[in-house]
Amino acid sequence: MDKGKAVMGAGRRWAVDFSDQSTVPSSRDILDPPGFSRISPEQDDSATSRQKKDAEANWKLQKAWEVAQSPFKNLMMMGFMMWMAGNTVHLFSIGITFSALWQPLSALQSVGKVFEPFKDNKVELLMPKLVFLALNLGGLALGIWKLNTLGLLPTHASDWVSSLPPPQEVEHSGGGFAFH
Repeated sequence: MDKGKAVMGAGRRWAVDFSDQSTVPSSRDILDPPGFSRISPEQDDSATSRQKKDAEANWKLQKAWEVAQSPFKNLMMMGFMMWMAGNTVHLFSIGITFSALWQPLSALQSVGKVFEPFKDNKVELLMPKLVFLALNLGGLALGIWKLNTLGLLPTHASDWVSSLPPPQEVEHSGGGFAFH
């Protein structure tokens, strides 16, 4: 006989019959243990998948709120850095001020990209987006306020017309002793 050639007509020598023809009670006849229920896998999967989807939607909403509130930390840090820079015009204060203007502007331009991972039919992103926008607008207002305190905003007519005299500086100082 050649290798790899089967003998036809010999039948199956190694066949197993799995049909139950015994008189011994099968597992179908035994009662289920307490707490066990025979729910079809489709029903169980739909319930667990619904729970998983709800849990994922809650997680996405929570993360969206964390992202929406993250500009607050930046706002506090930038305010402290502006306070530390002082009110005089020098390289450090100008760099901090323009950083305070640039960060909110770039964040406002990328609101859609920031909240893209959290898009879902079950997640409402309107309020987190509004909070994100409001905090970034607050950061922008802080940067504009710093530009004004540095005197870099044209707020008087003399800033636009060179023939007008600049406004008189009014400074007040308090405390200390008056020496005459």
